[in-house]
Amino acid sequence: MFKKLDHIAIVVRDTEEALAFYRDRLGLPLLFTELRDEQGVRLTHLDTGTGVHLQLVQPLTPEHALSKYLDERGEGLHHFCFLVDSVEKAIEELPALGLPSRDPKPRRGPNGRQAAFIQPSETRGVLIEITSEPKTP
Repeated sequence: MFKKLDHIAIVVRDTEEALAFYRDRLGLPLLFTELRDEQGVRLTHLDTGTGVHLQLVQPLTPEHALSKYLDERGEGLHHFCFLVDSVEKAIEELPALGLPSRDPKPRRGPNGRQAAFIQPSETRGVLIEITSEPKTP
């Protein structure tokens, strides 16, 4: 089911400040940034040179759950994401592996992708996301 590691996500307070480190100091090229107003986050992807992106996740409001996460834990690793053929199919198949999806149906991911999170209570406390390439018309 899991084809490859797609991205590693780091939650940040301020994307521009984080880019000063990841892009400017480490030299990771910026690929794209998306504002996800419906999810209340800014997602920024950087190229690690390995085929796996580094995703910076910034909450857009102080009321967002990730703002509370940042207050409690600070910036750092938030989740990692696997590429699958179909998020819809994976959501149906995950329970047979004892890995129920936290999302009952796929959510809109960056760059036209679909995404869902696996219930972290079943993943040894690690938040794991799944994503699939956009469907071609």
